[in-house]
Amino acid sequence: MNKWLVALTVMLPTLIEIVDMSIVNVSLGNIRGSISAGIDESTWVITSYLVANAIIIPISGWLSRFFGRKRYLLFSIALFTFSSFMCGSAWSLSSLIFFRIIQGIAGGALQPISQAILFETFPSEQRGMAMAIFGIGIMFGPIIGPLMGGWITDNWSWPWIFYINVPIGILSIIMVLFFIVDPAYMKQMKMKIDYMGILLLVAGIGCLQVILDLGQRRDWFTSDLISWLAVISFTSLVIFIVVELFFAEHPVVNLRLFKNISFSTGNIVMFFVFFNLFGSIVLLPIYLQTLMGYTAFLAGLVLGPGGIATMVAMPVAGRLVTKINSKGILAFGIIICAYSTHLMSRFNLGADFYSIALPRFVLGIGMGFTVIPLMTLAFSTIKKEEMGNATAIFNLLRNLGGSFGVAFVTTMIARRSQFHHVHLVEHLTPFDTSYQITASHASQFLQQRGLDISASQQGGLNVIYGQALKQASMLSFNDAFHLLSILMICTLPLLLFMRREKQGPAPYH
Repeated sequence: MNKWLVALTVMLPTLIEIVDMSIVNVSLGNIRGSISAGIDESTWVITSYLVANAIIIPISGWLSRFFGRKRYLLFSIALFTFSSFMCGSAWSLSSLIFFRIIQGIAGGALQPISQAILFETFPSEQRGMAMAIFGIGIMFGPIIGPLMGGWITDNWSWPWIFYINVPIGILSIIMVLFFIVDPAYMKQMKMKIDYMGILLLVAGIGCLQVILDLGQRRDWFTSDLISWLAVISFTSLVIFIVVELFFAEHPVVNLRLFKNISFSTGNIVMFFVFFNLFGSIVLLPIYLQTLMGYTAFLAGLVLGPGGIATMVAMPVAGRLVTKINSKGILAFGIIICAYSTHLMSRFNLGADFYSIALPRFVLGIGMGFTVIPLMTLAFSTIKKEEMGNATAIFNLLRNLGGSFGVAFVTTMIARRSQFHHVHLVEHLTPFDTSYQITASHASQFLQQRGLDISASQQGGLNVIYGQALKQASMLSFNDAFHLLSILMICTLPLLLFMRREKQGPAPYH
């Protein structure tokens, strides 16, 4: 079978699944208005998908072995296509949330299955290029999703952000039928169902994803809901680890893979790579729209060059990993990512478009040179029989890294903004010379605009206070970007524990 046809076949459904993780975000206001939902209620359209997605990813390898990989892939694409159509046809908020859950369950398997198929289809000397193909999809999706969602919503209507999946899904089903075959080792596998493991994993990962999504809005552990969810998640995951390691005959997730040092180290590094990526690409639009006055479209233009840089860098990295030590390429990528985030920590309220777009472009290059060698090194010593399970774990850690990164930066912005606000307003007193001069100039300016003395004096004070709030917020963004860059650099010593990939014949065609 032509390996490039296989790559195209598995990347089509993977791309639309990744796009659907972010395409709804910019359309939420329109959805809320058409189905008469409140702001907090409507966010469950996003949360329900992410929770269902997070639950299914780690067990996708087990489900592939249980049902057969091709059969399960076809079922997932078909269910994803059907649920997409039903999301667009939803008649109420509850129906939309229900079908988003189904969509998340169906879509969760697409990424790890696609990655496993790519690894087994390409010979080891071409795996870097295979991962470049996969990496372009996972990096391109979060960038094109919001832009596509905004354009479709503005020019058509919000149901079409779901309907557009239907023809792509049908095409994907046809291509899977013709171009995907199960390897011999996956045929006729008889396995007992690990009911306890599935139940504990659903409870643990599901509650954890809800905590990360709602934590900042509910003020974390001051909320009884978040506290109880944390207890349930922690308890479930601890018991799950014990059950899977010591009692399950056919564990739903083979945790013994973490004995492989390269694989376990690769998962840790990937967690922090996506912690950095999602943290920074969430902060950038907020900074641009709340402090710099950018429109959603202009904010998207700032993110766009970074996506292009990634798509250019990934094929280059894919070729380089076949020629030189992947550890060196990975170290270079991590340093570039950390440097780009450091540049972002130097943003200010007077930054121009190019000063903001350049660090995002540099981050895109760094991600291209990070993700490809990292995936190649992490999976280089994994047996083909465990590849489905390994890719499931890897994708779970990647998604959790992004979720933790978003939760971390949004919380840090809120807390550090309060901290800097307290220190800045300490100087806003009539006894401070700079304050007196600025207040006088602001009052005179407003008087020239036609306000009386009393109104201009009060208006001048409001202007100064408004600027203090913006500066406090700006400093909190600087703090968040700075800490992200430090965390990224701290992953470099972990590279010493990773083994260099072995070259050899293709394990499966």
